Amino acid sequence: MSVGHAKPDVAVVGGGPIGLASAWRAAQRGLRVCVLDAGEPGAWHVAAGMLAPVAEAQFGEDALLQLSMRAAAAFPDFCVELEQASGRDPGLHTTGTLVVARDRDEAEALDRLLAFRRRHGLDVERLLPTAARRAEPALAPTVRLALGIVGDHSVDPRRLVPALAEAVRRAGGHVRTGARAVALAVDGDRVAGVLLDDGSAIAAGTVLVAAGAHAGRLGGLPPGAAVPVRPVKGQVLRLRDPQGPGLVEHTVRTSDAYIVPRPDGRYVLGATMEERGFDTAPTAGGVFELLRDLSEVLPAVLELELEELLAGLRPATPDNLPAIGAGALEGLAWATGHHRNGILLCGLTGELAAAALCGEEPPAWAASVDPRRFERVPA
Repeated sequence: MSVGHAKPDVAVVGGGPIGLASAWRAAQRGLRVCVLDAGEPGAWHVAAGMLAPVAEAQFGEDALLQLSMRAAAAFPDFCVELEQASGRDPGLHTTGTLVVARDRDEAEALDRLLAFRRRHGLDVERLLPTAARRAEPALAPTVRLALGIVGDHSVDPRRLVPALAEAVRRAGGHVRTGARAVALAVDGDRVAGVLLDDGSAIAAGTVLVAAGAHAGRLGGLPPGAAVPVRPVKGQVLRLRDPQGPGLVEHTVRTSDAYIVPRPDGRYVLGATMEERGFDTAPTAGGVFELLRDLSEVLPAVLELELEELLAGLRPATPDNLPAIGAGALEGLAWATGHHRNGILLCGLTGELAAAALCGEEPPAWAASVDPRRFERVPA
């Protein structure tokens, strides 16, 4: 679609991986799509890009686990298609994950999670300390236990997002940068467009809200029509080994932190979980916690060079499940609330969102992410 289209079929509020993946899939279906990107990198710019549904599986999150497993199974093919469509490598890194325990209490907790994961048919290997250090020689000799998960990988969001933006353009969509949405334009009982911070308005057949943690701040919607999204702060360190790659090959996780290797000798170390509203200031305490937790299992992390200290805002809903699909008003759709799984779920979200934009009924397995479950819940 050219810039000159006065009224796109779909205006997508948000130029991160969720909004772009949804726009790409919608454009492939023949819809005229305009992505409104505020121009400031969101949580994806900070994210490590873990594709780790098994490592992140927690008690009581069965619906999220099933959704994440479906997304992870499709992610390699999604990356292949994206590279072909964009001409850019999205940075998929397939080396697996080690979840490690630092002491007896953590080892007992890891065994409980191991039993939980096996009950769900997940592929997990229990590794005693010697086997764990064979897999990653840099691990501390004090490591008590590890779980090896060969199917949990990672992707580089800083390569993924530009690839998605290019795929949108090549599919005929338009990505408009510097367009900050402040409210939705509501006409009677339907959403008719988007109001921008410069006072201008964009009319659209449907508005897809994919604004991450800022989705809940958009004005214009009547009570009960918005999805209640709150920001959850996460601090991240980006480190570099001047000697190149090789300190660890796997993503290494503890109960409190993780380190994700990049092929060029860089590492992403994160992430804190803080309920601090829209505060994105990195703190000395956050740095200390991350380095303390990781250095206990990987002492050499203290020798790496510090390149960046960042904080991002994950978009979380009350039940920690995303909201994907048609909203409470005609002309309104949602793709937000992905919390810590936005990168993993972007491909699957794009498919669900595009189907909703074309008026299709969602599949039965997606019932848990219906945005209308939040009707009458205060935003």
